[in-house]
Amino acid sequence: MGNQLGVMSSRDAQKLAEEKELDLVKISPNANPPVCKIMDFGKFKYEQSRKDKEAKKKQKVINVKEIRMSAVVQDHDLNVKAKNCIKFLENGDRVKASVRFRGREMTYTDTGREMLLKFAEKVSEVGKIEKMPVLEGRSMVMYLVPKKES
Repeated sequence: MGNQLGVMSSRDAQKLAEEKELDLVKISPNANPPVCKIMDFGKFKYEQSRKDKEAKKKQKVINVKEIRMSAVVQDHDLNVKAKNCIKFLENGDRVKASVRFRGREMTYTDTGREMLLKFAEKVSEVGKIEKMPVLEGRSMVMYLVPKKES
């Protein structure tokens, strides 16, 4: 196992694999001549699936939670939204804070920007701004991420 057998015909390679009761697997079929490997393909697939499962266990899923506000939200409502945002950030989720503008409110986008920055200031203990407020259609959006514990 593990040593090269050199260039041979596909029939000879197939016979050799059958004698060893293993499979002949093409590693790079487009090469000239094609490169093959004699191995137990079932065992290889099983080990590959185990590695994939192990890698999947170690990866962290990051969710994006959204907090929507209106352009004329009161301080109390802003505090409640900030409390929920802090909860999301402590769980390790990203937060998309957005302000919707309806009708003539579109002329006061600077008020929405100030409100989002004030909102970011309220949650600054646990989160920081990843993307500054940007106008997207009729809403202004800002992304917050949890601060790293160092």
